[in-house]
Amino acid sequence: MIDFVLNKYHFFTYILLAVIGFYAMIAKHNFIKKIIGMNIFQTAVFLFYITIGKVTGGTAPIVWEQARLYDNPVPHVLILTAIVVSVSTTAVAFALIIRIQRAYGTIEGDQILEARRQESMRPWRR
Repeated sequence: MIDFVLNKYHFFTYILLAVIGFYAMIAKHNFIKKIIGMNIFQTAVFLFYITIGKVTGGTAPIVWEQARLYDNPVPHVLILTAIVVSVSTTAVAFALIIRIQRAYGTIEGDQILEARRQESMRPWRR
């Protein structure tokens, strides 16, 4: 059992990173902290997929030889695309957070919900 854990320690590291990121997204009220948690979670997924693409004893698939064992390049290509999407998503999220802060004066989710509740309780005016 200990050999299994020591040989697969990187998977436990990815699980720990994913749990930390998921906790930050669910438990925190600050939108910046939620975005950081999302990025930590995405990083755990990226590392997991890259690890899956590694073949023991394999090399980079650069030169074609029949007798060699190569790593799978598909997860690496997918992760490159996912990183670009992740950076774009983070940039859009920060832009939205700036707009929310300008509109409500805060980036705390519970304070914004309270302000929205108070706003909906006001009588409607023309």
